Amino acid sequence: MVRKNAWKSYDEAKLAQVNALAKEYMNFLDNGKTERECVDTIVNMIEEAGYVELPSLIREGKKLSAGDKVYAVLMNKSVVMFQMGTKPLVEGMNILGAHIDSPRLDIKQNPLYEDSDFALLDTHYYGGVKKYQWVTLPLALHGVVAKKDGSIVEINIGENEDDPVFFISDLLIHLSGEQLEKKAAKVIEGEALDIIVGSVPLAEEEKDAVKLGVLKILKENYEIEEEDFLSAELEVVPAGKAREAGFDRSMVLAYGQDDRVCAYTSLKAMLEIGQTERTACCILVDKEEIGSVGATGMQSRFFENTVAEVMNLAGEYSELNVRRCLAACDMLSSDVSAAFDPSYAAAFEKKNAAFFGKGMVFNKFTGSRGKGGSNDANAEYIAHIRSIMDSSDVSYQTAELGKVDVGGGGTIAYILALYGMNVIDCGVAVLSMHAPWEATSKADIYETKCGYVAFLEKACL
Repeated sequence: MVRKNAWKSYDEAKLAQVNALAKEYMNFLDNGKTERECVDTIVNMIEEAGYVELPSLIREGKKLSAGDKVYAVLMNKSVVMFQMGTKPLVEGMNILGAHIDSPRLDIKQNPLYEDSDFALLDTHYYGGVKKYQWVTLPLALHGVVAKKDGSIVEINIGENEDDPVFFISDLLIHLSGEQLEKKAAKVIEGEALDIIVGSVPLAEEEKDAVKLGVLKILKENYEIEEEDFLSAELEVVPAGKAREAGFDRSMVLAYGQDDRVCAYTSLKAMLEIGQTERTACCILVDKEEIGSVGATGMQSRFFENTVAEVMNLAGEYSELNVRRCLAACDMLSSDVSAAFDPSYAAAFEKKNAAFFGKGMVFNKFTGSRGKGGSNDANAEYIAHIRSIMDSSDVSYQTAELGKVDVGGGGTIAYILALYGMNVIDCGVAVLSMHAPWEATSKADIYETKCGYVAFLEKACL
């Protein structure tokens, strides 16, 4: 039952592949710090690989056949792609599903104000965060501003060396005796997570002169008025590029690895496979960190509707066939798992924990306490997955998310399981999950990509 460290099995050629994949992945993280940026990057990659947008095929009335590659995008925040297999869709698909949103701070709709000669932007945190981790960091501003005339202004400030960055202040240690007596959840309150964006007053102005100075810069550089914040989606993320970590460069340290590490490895697997018997599908969705709600979350009908359109172009559509297809699918719900951290060993049950370097992680169940809210994969399906991984020489391990009653979490698995398909959670082990900077093992990234390829090519329970 002891899993071997994958690094020990690599020769020089395999090490080169591991490092090459990590380099590509780090570039993906740098170019996709928001779900919109991820979708743009993904679409560029898959179109270069021959994928065609579904709406264009529908307009032209073209039919789909084995080997065809098609994709659909929803609101620039979610994307689903299909590579058609030789078997009918009604016999099911092999699906990889991950999410591309990550914990962050969102700018409110009426955010800009002045206080004590500082201009600040008011925020609301998105997803599960330890609020105290977000102070005194260099922060970048990404997103879009939609104007009333229909134009879109894209914002990306803080990533280039000559860009300004932003920050949230913290109380100096000399005056923080009372603050340090608070519980960690209260040390920094949500309403205190406002980013400082300026301090120079606009000449000849008496009231809100610093705020007006910032508005003047926004107008001159981006043609943005204050009211345009009403229809903006601006996200505050840690500034800076993904980095190799450790003297041995064995790890990746970066923002947003939950769950873009699984999104990228799923995408790479789709681009590596050849012709398959079953149709291969990859779903990369938004809003998982807040419950998979909304039009771009997994709970929407976007995926189901897209499957119906694909089946129609393949000459297989009926309401019954769509239901049969979805029920016959096999899926890997690709999301990160908690890596065992020796500094916080008390939170883990070591026999059932994931470890850096021991390959992709399978979680039979997630949820919290009594398995509440989890998808609990069938034993027969797990046996099938074990057979695939072993026959493909993929390093893998199994894990739970910490000790019983300590905490828990969830993924999109339970949503897809509603169709009656086989689903199991799996992905990459992460240290410091949901922190502004998270860590992963290059070996685990590589093994997970290999596992996804094997699954797409071989799964059919």
